[in-house]
Amino acid sequence: MSTSQDGANQAAAQQTSAAQHTSKSAAAIDRARAQGRAALIGYLPAGYPSVADTIAAGIALAENGADLIEIGIPYSDPVMDGQVIQAATTEALAKGFRVREVFDVVRGITSKTDAAVLVMTYWNPVVRMGVDEFSRRLAEAGGAGLITPDLIPDEAAEWMAASDKYGLDRVFLVAPSSSPERMKRTVDASRGFVYAVSIMGVTGARTSVSSAAKDVVAAAHAAGAERVCVGLGVSNAGHVREIAEYADGVIVGTALVAAIRDGGVDAVASLTKDLSTGLTREEA
Repeated sequence: MSTSQDGANQAAAQQTSAAQHTSKSAAAIDRARAQGRAALIGYLPAGYPSVADTIAAGIALAENGADLIEIGIPYSDPVMDGQVIQAATTEALAKGFRVREVFDVVRGITSKTDAAVLVMTYWNPVVRMGVDEFSRRLAEAGGAGLITPDLIPDEAAEWMAASDKYGLDRVFLVAPSSSPERMKRTVDASRGFVYAVSIMGVTGARTSVSSAAKDVVAAAHAAGAERVCVGLGVSNAGHVREIAEYADGVIVGTALVAAIRDGGVDAVASLTKDLSTGLTREEA
Protein backbone atom coordinates (compact mmCIF):
# COMPACT_ATOMS: atom_id res chain seq x y z
CA MET A 1 0.00 0.00 0.00
CA SER A 2 2.78 2.37 0.96
CA THR A 3 4.63 1.54 -2.26
CA SER A 4 1.69 2.54 -4.44
CA GLN A 5 1.28 5.67 -2.33
CA ASP A 6 4.96 6.48 -2.83
CA GLY A 7 4.49 5.94 -6.55
CA ALA A 8 1.50 8.27 -6.59
CA ASN A 9 3.42 10.91 -4.66
CA GLN A 10 6.38 10.57 -7.03
CA ALA A 11 4.09 10.89 -10.06
CA ALA A 12 2.47 13.98 -8.55
CA ALA A 13 5.87 15.48 -7.85
CA GLN A 14 7.02 14.79 -11.41
CA GLN A 15 3.84 16.35 -12.77
CA THR A 16 4.39 19.44 -10.64
CA SER A 17 8.01 19.59 -11.73
CA ALA A 18 7.02 19.24 -15.38
CA ALA A 19 4.51 22.06 -15.02
CA GLN A 20 7.14 24.29 -13.44
CA HIS A 21 9.49 23.73 -16.37
CA THR A 22 7.00 24.43 -19.13
CA SER A 23 5.98 28.00 -18.34
CA LYS A 24 4.96 29.59 -21.63
CA SER A 25 5.01 33.06 -20.08
CA ALA A 26 8.51 32.62 -18.67
CA ALA A 27 9.76 31.30 -22.01
CA ALA A 28 8.33 34.32 -23.86
CA ILE A 29 9.85 36.80 -21.39
CA ASP A 30 13.19 34.97 -21.49
CA ARG A 31 13.23 35.10 -25.30
CA ALA A 32 12.81 38.87 -25.12
CA ARG A 33 15.51 39.11 -22.45
CA ALA A 34 17.91 37.16 -24.68
CA GLN A 35 17.34 39.87 -27.31
CA GLY A 36 18.28 42.57 -24.80
CA ARG A 37 14.81 43.93 -24.28
CA ALA A 38 11.77 43.80 -22.07
CA ALA A 39 8.73 41.77 -23.13
CA LEU A 40 5.62 43.53 -24.41
CA ILE A 41 2.32 42.28 -23.01
CA GLY A 42 -0.90 43.48 -24.62
CA TYR A 43 -4.38 43.29 -23.06
CA LEU A 44 -7.66 42.88 -24.94
CA PRO A 45 -11.15 42.27 -23.52
CA ALA A 46 -12.72 39.09 -24.92
CA GLY A 47 -15.72 39.72 -27.16
CA TYR A 48 -15.01 43.38 -27.90
CA PRO A 49 -16.18 44.45 -30.34
CA SER A 50 -16.78 40.77 -31.17
CA VAL A 51 -15.11 37.40 -30.55
CA ALA A 52 -13.77 37.39 -34.13
CA ASP A 53 -12.37 40.92 -33.68
CA THR A 54 -10.65 39.93 -30.44
CA ILE A 55 -8.96 37.01 -32.19
CA ALA A 56 -7.89 39.19 -35.13
CA ALA A 57 -6.58 41.89 -32.77
CA GLY A 58 -4.68 39.28 -30.74
CA ILE A 59 -3.01 37.97 -33.88
CA ALA A 60 -2.17 41.56 -34.88
CA LEU A 61 -0.59 42.10 -31.45
CA ALA A 62 1.61 39.04 -31.86
CA GLU A 63 2.60 39.93 -35.43
CA ASN A 64 3.63 43.47 -34.48
CA GLY A 65 5.80 42.96 -31.43
CA ALA A 66 3.77 41.61 -28.51
CA ASP A 67 5.38 38.66 -26.73
CA LEU A 68 2.46 37.83 -24.47
CA ILE A 69 -1.24 38.55 -24.75
CA GLU A 70 -3.75 38.96 -21.95
CA ILE A 71 -7.37 38.22 -22.78
CA GLY A 72 -9.74 39.69 -20.21
CA ILE A 73 -13.04 38.05 -19.34
CA PRO A 74 -15.75 40.75 -19.25
CA TYR A 75 -17.13 41.14 -15.74
CA SER A 76 -20.21 43.00 -14.59
CA ASP A 77 -18.47 44.60 -11.59
CA PRO A 78 -14.90 45.35 -12.69
CA VAL A 79 -13.34 46.76 -9.54
CA MET A 80 -9.92 47.31 -11.12
CA ASP A 81 -10.81 48.60 -14.58
CA GLY A 82 -10.90 52.20 -15.74
CA GLN A 83 -13.59 53.76 -17.92
CA VAL A 84 -12.30 52.67 -21.34
CA ILE A 85 -12.05 48.99 -20.39
CA GLN A 86 -15.32 49.12 -18.41
CA ALA A 87 -17.15 50.50 -21.44
CA ALA A 88 -15.70 47.77 -23.66
CA THR A 89 -16.56 44.93 -21.28
CA THR A 90 -20.05 46.32 -20.72
CA GLU A 91 -20.59 46.31 -24.48
CA ALA A 92 -19.26 42.75 -24.81
CA LEU A 93 -21.64 41.55 -22.08
CA ALA A 94 -24.56 43.44 -23.65
CA LYS A 95 -23.86 41.61 -26.92
CA GLY A 96 -24.18 38.29 -25.09
CA PHE A 97 -20.57 37.28 -24.42
CA ARG A 98 -20.34 34.01 -22.47
CA VAL A 99 -17.35 32.96 -20.33
CA ARG A 100 -16.85 29.76 -22.33
CA GLU A 101 -16.15 31.88 -25.44
CA VAL A 102 -12.83 32.97 -23.93
CA PHE A 103 -11.47 29.54 -24.86
CA ASP A 104 -12.42 30.19 -28.50
CA VAL A 105 -10.50 33.46 -28.35
CA VAL A 106 -7.43 31.83 -26.81
CA ARG A 107 -7.49 28.96 -29.32
CA GLY A 108 -7.96 31.38 -32.22
CA ILE A 109 -4.80 33.28 -31.25
CA THR A 110 -2.58 30.38 -30.17
CA SER A 111 -3.35 28.44 -33.34
CA LYS A 112 -1.95 31.29 -35.46
CA THR A 113 0.87 32.75 -33.35
CA ASP A 114 3.69 31.81 -30.97
CA ALA A 115 2.65 34.36 -28.36
CA ALA A 116 1.93 33.19 -24.81
CA VAL A 117 -1.78 33.86 -24.22
CA LEU A 118 -3.04 34.31 -20.68
CA VAL A 119 -6.55 34.93 -19.44
CA MET A 120 -7.07 37.75 -16.96
CA THR A 121 -10.15 37.25 -14.85
CA TYR A 122 -11.77 38.00 -11.57
CA TRP A 123 -12.09 34.75 -9.65
CA ASN A 124 -15.87 34.34 -9.58
CA PRO A 125 -16.30 33.24 -13.23
CA VAL A 126 -13.67 30.52 -12.70
CA VAL A 127 -15.37 29.24 -9.56
CA ARG A 128 -18.74 29.19 -11.30
CA MET A 129 -17.42 26.99 -14.11
CA GLY A 130 -15.32 24.91 -11.72
CA VAL A 131 -11.62 25.55 -11.17
CA ASP A 132 -10.50 22.21 -12.60
CA GLU A 133 -12.87 22.40 -15.58
CA PHE A 134 -11.79 25.97 -16.40
CA SER A 135 -8.12 25.05 -16.11
CA ARG A 136 -8.51 21.97 -18.30
CA ARG A 137 -10.29 23.92 -21.04
CA LEU A 138 -7.76 26.74 -20.93
CA ALA A 139 -4.88 24.27 -21.28
CA GLU A 140 -6.63 22.49 -24.15
CA ALA A 141 -7.05 25.84 -25.94
CA GLY A 142 -3.30 26.43 -25.74
CA GLY A 143 -3.52 29.02 -22.99
CA ALA A 144 -0.46 29.83 -20.88
CA GLY A 145 -2.22 30.51 -17.58
CA LEU A 146 -4.29 32.95 -15.55
CA ILE A 147 -3.81 36.44 -14.16
CA THR A 148 -6.07 36.75 -11.11
CA PRO A 149 -6.37 40.31 -9.76
CA ASP A 150 -8.71 39.52 -6.87
CA LEU A 151 -7.28 36.16 -5.79
CA ILE A 152 -4.52 36.05 -3.18
CA PRO A 153 -2.24 33.04 -2.72
CA ASP A 154 -3.65 32.32 0.76
CA GLU A 155 -7.03 31.56 -0.84
CA ALA A 156 -5.76 29.86 -3.98
CA ALA A 157 -5.24 26.23 -2.92
CA GLU A 158 -7.64 24.86 -5.54
CA TRP A 159 -6.09 26.97 -8.29
CA MET A 160 -2.55 26.02 -7.23
CA ALA A 161 -3.48 22.34 -7.58
CA ALA A 162 -5.24 22.78 -10.94
CA SER A 163 -2.44 24.93 -12.39
CA ASP A 164 0.10 22.26 -11.45
CA LYS A 165 -2.11 19.52 -12.87
CA TYR A 166 -2.50 21.25 -16.26
CA GLY A 167 0.87 23.03 -16.48
CA LEU A 168 -0.56 26.56 -16.33
CA ASP A 169 1.09 29.76 -15.16
CA ARG A 170 -0.43 31.53 -12.17
CA VAL A 171 0.17 35.26 -12.11
CA PHE A 172 -0.64 37.09 -8.90
CA LEU A 173 -0.49 40.84 -8.35
CA VAL A 174 1.71 42.92 -6.09
CA ALA A 175 1.32 46.63 -5.39
CA PRO A 176 3.04 49.54 -3.61
CA SER A 177 0.95 48.62 -0.56
CA SER A 178 2.20 45.00 -0.41
CA SER A 179 3.97 44.24 2.87
CA PRO A 180 7.32 42.38 2.71
CA GLU A 181 5.54 39.24 3.96
CA ARG A 182 2.78 39.52 1.37
CA MET A 183 5.35 40.21 -1.36
CA LYS A 184 7.33 37.07 -0.47
CA ARG A 185 4.20 34.87 -0.34
CA THR A 186 3.00 36.22 -3.68
CA VAL A 187 6.35 35.81 -5.40
CA ASP A 188 6.69 32.24 -4.11
CA ALA A 189 3.17 31.32 -5.30
CA SER A 190 3.48 32.87 -8.78
CA ARG A 191 4.69 31.04 -11.89
CA GLY A 192 5.55 32.73 -15.19
CA PHE A 193 5.86 36.25 -13.84
CA VAL A 194 4.66 38.56 -11.10
CA TYR A 195 2.30 41.38 -12.09
CA ALA A 196 3.38 44.66 -10.49
CA VAL A 197 0.68 47.30 -10.26
CA SER A 198 2.35 50.64 -10.91
CA ILE A 199 -0.27 52.83 -9.28
CA MET A 200 -2.95 52.23 -6.71
CA GLY A 201 -6.44 52.44 -8.16
CA VAL A 202 -8.06 51.58 -11.46
CA THR A 203 -6.47 51.08 -14.85
CA GLY A 204 -6.26 53.80 -17.46
CA ALA A 205 -3.81 55.48 -19.78
CA ARG A 206 -1.94 58.22 -17.95
CA THR A 207 0.48 60.91 -19.00
CA SER A 208 3.24 59.68 -16.68
CA VAL A 209 4.03 56.39 -15.02
CA SER A 210 4.04 56.21 -11.24
CA SER A 211 7.53 56.26 -9.69
CA ALA A 212 6.20 53.63 -7.28
CA ALA A 213 6.45 51.09 -10.11
CA LYS A 214 10.24 50.96 -9.89
CA ASP A 215 10.10 50.34 -6.14
CA VAL A 216 7.53 47.54 -6.50
CA VAL A 217 9.66 45.80 -9.16
CA ALA A 218 12.76 46.12 -6.98
CA ALA A 219 10.88 44.68 -3.98
CA ALA A 220 9.57 41.75 -6.03
CA HIS A 221 13.03 41.00 -7.43
CA ALA A 222 14.47 41.22 -3.91
CA ALA A 223 11.83 38.72 -2.76
CA GLY A 224 13.07 36.25 -5.38
CA ALA A 225 10.96 36.99 -8.44
CA GLU A 226 12.79 36.16 -11.66
CA ARG A 227 10.34 38.04 -13.88
CA VAL A 228 8.31 41.10 -12.92
CA CYS A 229 6.03 42.88 -15.39
CA VAL A 230 4.45 46.30 -14.85
CA GLY A 231 0.89 47.22 -15.71
CA LEU A 232 -1.67 49.98 -15.06
CA GLY A 233 -0.94 53.36 -16.58
CA VAL A 234 1.19 52.47 -19.62
CA SER A 235 -0.05 54.13 -22.78
CA ASN A 236 2.79 55.10 -25.13
CA ALA A 237 6.29 54.16 -26.27
CA GLY A 238 7.81 56.65 -23.83
CA HIS A 239 6.19 54.85 -20.91
CA VAL A 240 7.34 51.51 -22.33
CA ARG A 241 10.91 52.79 -22.65
CA GLU A 242 10.89 54.08 -19.06
CA ILE A 243 9.60 50.81 -17.58
CA ALA A 244 11.75 48.58 -19.82
CA GLU A 245 14.84 49.95 -18.06
CA TYR A 246 14.00 48.10 -14.84
CA ALA A 247 11.12 45.65 -15.46
CA ASP A 248 11.14 42.34 -17.31
CA GLY A 249 7.92 43.12 -19.15
CA VAL A 250 5.57 46.02 -19.87
CA ILE A 251 1.79 45.56 -19.86
CA VAL A 252 -0.41 47.79 -22.01
CA GLY A 253 -4.20 47.67 -21.78
CA THR A 254 -6.30 50.82 -21.98
CA ALA A 255 -4.42 52.32 -24.94
CA LEU A 256 -4.95 49.14 -26.98
CA VAL A 257 -8.64 48.96 -26.10
CA ALA A 258 -9.04 52.59 -27.19
CA ALA A 259 -7.20 51.73 -30.42
CA ILE A 260 -9.55 48.87 -31.33
CA ARG A 261 -12.52 51.06 -30.40
CA ASP A 262 -11.42 53.96 -32.58
CA GLY A 263 -9.62 52.27 -35.45
CA GLY A 264 -10.20 48.53 -35.34
CA VAL A 265 -7.58 45.84 -35.80
CA ASP A 266 -5.36 48.02 -38.02
CA ALA A 267 -5.07 50.58 -35.21
CA VAL A 268 -4.08 47.83 -32.76
CA ALA A 269 -1.36 46.66 -35.16
CA SER A 270 -0.05 50.20 -35.62
CA LEU A 271 -0.01 51.02 -31.89
CA THR A 272 1.67 47.71 -31.04
CA LYS A 273 4.41 48.39 -33.57
CA ASP A 274 4.93 51.84 -32.04
CA LEU A 275 4.92 50.55 -28.45
CA SER A 276 7.48 47.88 -29.32
CA THR A 277 10.01 50.57 -30.27
CA GLY A 278 10.40 51.33 -26.57
CA LEU A 279 11.34 47.82 -25.47
CA THR A 280 15.07 47.78 -26.12
CA ARG A 281 17.08 48.80 -23.07
CA GLU A 282 19.58 51.62 -23.31
CA GLU A 283 23.19 50.47 -23.31
CA ALA A 284 24.75 50.93 -19.87
